[in-house]
Amino acid sequence: MPAGLILGVAAAYFILLLIVAWYTSRGADAHSFFIGNKKSKWYIVAYGMIGTSLSGVTFMSVPGEVGVKQFAYMQIVLGYLVGYFVIALVLLPLYYRLNLTSIYTYLKQRFGLVTYKTGSSFFILSRTLGASIRVFLVVNVLQVFVLDQMGVPFAITGGVIILLILIYTFKGGVKTIVWTDMIQTTCMLLALILSVVMVINHLGYSPSQMMDAIREKNTTQIFFWDWKDKTFFGKQFLSGIFITIAMTGLDQEMMQKNLSCRTLKEAQKNMFTFSFILVVVNLMFLILGAVLFVFAENSGMAIPKQTDQLFPGIAFNELGELAGLIFLIGLISALYPSADGALTALTSAFCIDILRLPERKDIDEKRKTNIRYTVHLAFAIIFLLSILYFKAHNDASVISTILTIAGYTYGPLLGLYAFGMFSKWKIRDQWSPLICIASPVICYFVNLHSTQWFNGYQIGFEVLVLNGLLTFIGLLVIAKKQKEVVL
Repeated sequence: MPAGLILGVAAAYFILLLIVAWYTSRGADAHSFFIGNKKSKWYIVAYGMIGTSLSGVTFMSVPGEVGVKQFAYMQIVLGYLVGYFVIALVLLPLYYRLNLTSIYTYLKQRFGLVTYKTGSSFFILSRTLGASIRVFLVVNVLQVFVLDQMGVPFAITGGVIILLILIYTFKGGVKTIVWTDMIQTTCMLLALILSVVMVINHLGYSPSQMMDAIREKNTTQIFFWDWKDKTFFGKQFLSGIFITIAMTGLDQEMMQKNLSCRTLKEAQKNMFTFSFILVVVNLMFLILGAVLFVFAENSGMAIPKQTDQLFPGIAFNELGELAGLIFLIGLISALYPSADGALTALTSAFCIDILRLPERKDIDEKRKTNIRYTVHLAFAIIFLLSILYFKAHNDASVISTILTIAGYTYGPLLGLYAFGMFSKWKIRDQWSPLICIASPVICYFVNLHSTQWFNGYQIGFEVLVLNGLLTFIGLLVIAKKQKEVVL
């Protein structure tokens, strides 16, 4: 595609986001930034959260996974559905009852200040790594397929994109993101549907012929029953449940948007609606993957070693300018929800949990606002440095990398919340960081040697469950004798 067309589309898209940001951030204050003044429409939040949950990872990695694991990813997605119901019926009532802005404040009320800061720190670490990988995936594709041909260095591409995200989230925070995510989700889903249609038309197939071709390739198996394998249904389904509880229910970014709804009932309606739509959309992305692999086989196209690049390779190199343009819009739409909400949530967590800005009486509101701006800028710089690092060390499927990181970094949060909600024991607060660090370290070594120790059994994403269980047991060890009424 001509460079002018690419830059023009990107500029027009960003201008649209800026207009929305300007409109929604008028009169914004800290309460607007953190939880949108609790005035968000539940259906707008539900729709926008689709884009946040999917991001560039789903846009490219899920279709790419089809060639390796067929439709096994749906086993995890079905687990997601159960996990979202647990969030709606268990966690959201707790957060609303305690009137939380940062969900990690619960840990302070339940255990103490050290545990509170430990939990928030694990979120900050996990979300920084996860969001950086998501942003890297999209930036790297733009670089490889578009900007390398224009002579633009990767560092410049990453820097400009992070700067643009910083600009439109700087003031409005959640109040802005709820609306920009709605726009971005719409563009992403349109790109998905149009891409499937264009590939089918290019092959000259009718929809029924396309389905026959997919079935002939045997790429649509969903359920796998070899208990030793990483794709075993029990492991994948259980992992999906706990991944959702940890990465959504115990994640400040995702819960920040839910807490911006007016009432608990509206937040629950948001979660139920969002969860069912997400199952359908993930299935559509897997179907897209199957269609892409049929196309590659019929056209004699070599499958990239990194299957994440199959979709962009076909869109940019095989289907013409219109398909490339549609993919580009979808890709940009996948990029921004990956980073804008994370940037806002990380700023919120650091300011509220680590710096404890709302509680500070020794500084005025203007100074607090300036500190928040500084933290926001600092995390944007960390994002940029992280994607530069991933550029130098990228060697695996991005979706697998993200879920692996989640297993190690969200596991302690899972254990902390489970212990807090399902026991009445206090703990020795000062010892909790040791437990939360030791658990993922033990999990790493178990994962490393699982095939030798457990008769060929391969630990997959269920490492999250093991991690949470070890944290729970560790908290029992440091529990105090006296009991306390659970919050």
